[in-house]
Amino acid sequence: MHHPIADNRFIDQYKYKGMRKRLAESIGRQGAFDPRILRAVEDIPRHFFLDSAFAEQAYEDKAFSIGEGQTISQPYTVVYQTQLLEVKPGDKVLEIGTGSGYQACVLAAIGAKVFSIERIAKLSEQAKIVIKHLGYQVKLYVGDGTLGLPKQAPFDKILVTAAAPETPAPLLHQLKIGGSLVIPVGELDSQQMIRITRTGEESFHEERFDKFRFVPLIGKEGW
Repeated sequence: MHHPIADNRFIDQYKYKGMRKRLAESIGRQGAFDPRILRAVEDIPRHFFLDSAFAEQAYEDKAFSIGEGQTISQPYTVVYQTQLLEVKPGDKVLEIGTGSGYQACVLAAIGAKVFSIERIAKLSEQAKIVIKHLGYQVKLYVGDGTLGLPKQAPFDKILVTAAAPETPAPLLHQLKIGGSLVIPVGELDSQQMIRITRTGEESFHEERFDKFRFVPLIGKEGW
């Protein structure tokens, strides 16, 4: 099937490879990040996830609008969240908020089995095209991410890529014991990154990290 979005967007050039390398190096200078994650930033053509008119801006370390009121997260934020997840190859990871699909590809690139849910069908469709083109195995779903994916649970890790007023209870209960969830929690204009590890059937351990600003998590258990 001919798809207009697939025409000239999927062209990778040495120029872009060089920009990705510089981006990965610059993020690497900002913290002791897992080399596998930085390599994923260097390998994955972020400009494929944006409108071709913005290809040059794809390698600036900033968030970018992808339409429908959603954004592709700043690369530093993607690396930061992925680092906190501590993904081991083969981990079953649920991502809440597929968006452009970029974060899902980073997780797949470091060996996660990725399940990703997005409430906006149009974004999920667009992400599917790019992910398929890049050859990553990601299972995409459309629905209310705040409810998770009970049929596929439990998960080793859960990553929430939108801001929540509090951690949705259904997600906590879809974690394996020993599994962890990374989520930005707070007000609409500022959130703290939190990692919650499930230590028992009804026991959880919470750690708090840096402040960020995400688009709101919309759904039954969100805003």
